[in-house]
Amino acid sequence: MYTFHIISVGPLKDPAHRELTAEYTKRLSGACKIKKTEIPASKLSPDPSDAEIRSALSSESKAILRTIPRGAHKIALCVEGRRFDSPGFAEYLRRAADGGASEITFIIGSSYGLDESVKSACELRLSVSDFTFPHGMMQPILYEIIYRSYSIITGGKYHK
Repeated sequence: MYTFHIISVGPLKDPAHRELTAEYTKRLSGACKIKKTEIPASKLSPDPSDAEIRSALSSESKAILRTIPRGAHKIALCVEGRRFDSPGFAEYLRRAADGGASEITFIIGSSYGLDESVKSACELRLSVSDFTFPHGMMQPILYEIIYRSYSIITGGKYHK
């Protein structure tokens, strides 16, 4: 059984996004275990300086790194990451799980991203698109990617 752990900075505020992630969690519940951890976002001024942002990312990184279980295969979502098509990413996840990872942990940073210490601790830096999306949409997008990948891995009909 696959265990997916989503660690995200900040709460999922939009009810529609919460509903969508709940739907994908429900779809996966019979075959996978989904864990979700929300790390509190650092408080920033309305127009934060670069130093303030770096300090916030550093603080958030400490909480993120404490949350990741030993033995997890870690994937950081970041713009400079590797891109896959759906079958390619499904194969990546299958190999990670077959390689003995206790779980596959995805990490979504704040709207300012992730500290380099978190990215460096991960086996993969993943970019889901060249487009820029609102921070709150990344969780539903990630849940859909996980669901589609699992459907491909198990030979389901969801992926066309």
